[in-house]
Amino acid sequence: MSGFENYARSTSEIEQAIERKGIVLGIDWHDEVQVRALAREALAHVAADEKIAVTAPIDYRRLAKLELFGLAAIMLRTMEESAVQGFESHGGEAWKAFARALWAESEQRK
Repeated sequence: MSGFENYARSTSEIEQAIERKGIVLGIDWHDEVQVRALAREALAHVAADEKIAVTAPIDYRRLAKLELFGLAAIMLRTMEESAVQGFESHGGEAWKAFARALWAESEQRK
């Protein structure tokens, strides 16, 4: 790690992307049940290592969801890396709601 990362900018960009995917998917980040279901699906997706068939017609909602799952991984990595540098890094409401749900679902799987 070089120590030159701009975590504030990174978290802002990730948060904005999460919010956009949430709009496409109709996610209400204040609806804990809905966000927990999304987190459960994200964790199951990681376990299944789902692939999109190139020949399949484009399903934009599914694509948005897969991108959101990728953003979750980037989000968690950003928090880990900034913690190593000695400070907390997190985004806004959508980020926090999704992170809480991912953490809760991950703990429940143990």
